[in-house]
Amino acid sequence: MAWTSLILAGLFEMFGVAMINKLHKDKNWKSVALLIIGFGASFFFLSYSMETLPMGTAYAVWTGIGASGGAIIGMLLYNEPKDWKRIIFIAMVLGAAVGLKLVS
Repeated sequence: MAWTSLILAGLFEMFGVAMINKLHKDKNWKSVALLIIGFGASFFFLSYSMETLPMGTAYAVWTGIGASGGAIIGMLLYNEPKDWKRIIFIAMVLGAAVGLKLVS
C-alpha cells in the first residue's frame, strides 16, 4: 500500500506542476484551488508512504515521478521540445526510481 500511495503522490505532484502552468495562463481562483489540491494531496500521500518506506527512497521516487512526469506533460501538452536526449534522460530518472523499488 505504501508504494501505491507513493505513486499517487507522484501523480498528484505532476498535476500540481501542470496547475502552476495553468495558473500562469489563467489567473483565477479555480487554478489556485486546483494547484493547492494537487500539491496538498501529493504531500498527504507522500507522508503516508513514508510511514513504511525509508525517507530517502520515498523522496527520490516522488521527485523522480514528479520531475519526469512534469517534463512529459510539458512535451505532450505545452509543445516543449521532444528531443530524443530529453526522452533518454527521463527514462534514466524513471529507471532509477524503479531500481530503488527493487532494492527497497
